[in-house]
Amino acid sequence: MKSSASMLFRLLVVLQCVTVFCLARDDDFDFFYLVQQWPASYCDTKRSCCYPTTGKPAEDFSIHGLWPNRNDGSWPSNCDDDASFDESEVSDLINRMQKDWPSLACPSSDGVRFWTHEWEKHGTCSLLNERQYFQTALDLKAKSNLLQVLKDAGITPGKFYTVERIKDAIKEGVGYTPFVECNVDQSRNSQLYQVYLCVDSSASDFIECPVFPHGRCGSRIEFPSFSSSTSENESRDVL
Repeated sequence: MKSSASMLFRLLVVLQCVTVFCLARDDDFDFFYLVQQWPASYCDTKRSCCYPTTGKPAEDFSIHGLWPNRNDGSWPSNCDDDASFDESEVSDLINRMQKDWPSLACPSSDGVRFWTHEWEKHGTCSLLNERQYFQTALDLKAKSNLLQVLKDAGITPGKFYTVERIKDAIKEGVGYTPFVECNVDQSRNSQLYQVYLCVDSSASDFIECPVFPHGRCGSRIEFPSFSSSTSENESRDVL
């Protein structure tokens, strides 16, 4: 009887230790993905888009998120339920966030809901405080300067290119190999949608990606123009 009780006690201790260990490792990660999206490819789909309440964004890549990731392809998420988004913490960054991190989801918004989602799902696992998280993502976007990098390589919106040419141009300009994600427009053309660059775990600089997301593009993809596109809301206004 004592032996059984002793074994049960030991099992409970082990389970408790495992539980504590797992909880302590919920926010462990090895690197970040800095994910930037091309607005025309977000809007030029069947779901369309809605411009922010601040107006149509510029024709430039915008931030989707800065996402902690692990070398095995998994990722932590929602690491601190008590760390809700506080707009006052980034009040002096709002203008930059509206420009470089806008929401194109419908209905039109000021971006706060989008930033809240990114902070609570990904930022709380980043080991950065809220201000550091958004400041870091904005600075990394500026450092990569993707649109200029592509233009310097002769790649401009409104034309078709091979995926390899786009990847090679970004590697040449940024110094590291990107992952290119595609989606399809309403005519079923494969198009440049998002660019993933990897960042070290301290969020200080770009690195070669330990692992890439899954996904494939067509052999030739469109880099659609955003300067001439309209959102679903704008199309209705014209009618």
